Amino acid sequence: MTLATADASGVPSARVVLLRGLDRSGLSWYTNRRSLKGRDLAANPRAALVFHWELQQRQVRVAGSVSLVPEAEAETYFAGRPRRSQLSAWASPQGQPLADRGELEAATEAIAATYPQAAPLPPFWGGYRLRPTMFEFWQGRRDRMHDRFRYLRADDAWEIDRLAP
Repeated sequence: MTLATADASGVPSARVVLLRGLDRSGLSWYTNRRSLKGRDLAANPRAALVFHWELQQRQVRVAGSVSLVPEAEAETYFAGRPRRSQLSAWASPQGQPLADRGELEAATEAIAATYPQAAPLPPFWGGYRLRPTMFEFWQGRRDRMHDRFRYLRADDAWEIDRLAP
């Protein structure tokens, strides 16, 4: 999914992340909280998500408030990750400049020596959960007369509007 965030000044940033959970509490993903997205969400805990399926001419947009996934839930998720993914989470200063690839590989090997078995959840790494306040469903049509429906949260109910293409 594409995750869009904005910093405290409103400067937007978007990137693709993996959806790791979807339930009644929202949509969740995991990352380094020191990354640009983590810093943006700390300053402005709102985000938008986009799922796009070009061949089916479908798109779903989601917007809402974002909160941290509880640490116990993040620990469970992290423990289930492959070892190399755990080591990478510890070693990578996500989004920061590196002198060369060797720097990252050396950091990974140092973490592997520190944690010869499974690595614990890093204190700077965890999950985020978006609680939707808006969904928009788009179905494309060749004649550009697309179908669009927007769901807006109103207390514990959803208001539905058909939108013009």
